[in-house]
Amino acid sequence: MAAIATIFALIQPAFAQTKTIAALGDSLTQGYGLIQQEGFVDQLQAWLRARGHDVIIANAGVSGDTTAGGLSRVEWTLGPNIDGMIVALGGNDVLRGIAPETARTNLDGILQSARAKEVPVLLVGISAPGNYGPDYKSDFENIYPDLSTKYDTLLHPNFLSALMGREDLSGLMQQDGIHPNAQGVALVVEEIGPQVEALLERLD
Repeated sequence: MAAIATIFALIQPAFAQTKTIAALGDSLTQGYGLIQQEGFVDQLQAWLRARGHDVIIANAGVSGDTTAGGLSRVEWTLGPNIDGMIVALGGNDVLRGIAPETARTNLDGILQSARAKEVPVLLVGISAPGNYGPDYKSDFENIYPDLSTKYDTLLHPNFLSALMGREDLSGLMQQDGIHPNAQGVALVVEEIGPQVEALLERLD
């Protein structure tokens, strides 16, 4: 009996390895226009679990949120049970024409908070449109690789890159042309998923 108890004590931690990753983002993360099971967070969690990962993805997405909004709530997002974080913000900054330097400062503050709590991060960027000019586009898109290098995060340059360059997006996007539908989200998850797996490796 003592031997059995010893073996049980040794293997018990193996059943307590669930990792929790907070997905801090905007409507793309929150799952705007979709039922819960179809959204990014739920599809990502299902994709990871199907590949054998014991993980919870906590939905910290707020529709309409900017990088400033993310900065304002990062401290309570990084609660004691959070092991890692996906940061996917910036789309609403671009839609509002917010200066790249402002977005950079906000994202820098978010990553500072994660570093202070020793929480590994996957930073997810966005593709800025060209209607504000090439300098704005370049300055905004460069925020993500620059900060990823500064804070040694994992990086996925563009949340929607899995959908870019396709001739026909009608079957992958919602009617607003901004948010992917369930099928589009599935493609996004397939592309981002391996980098979330890499994030999980940093949590061990």
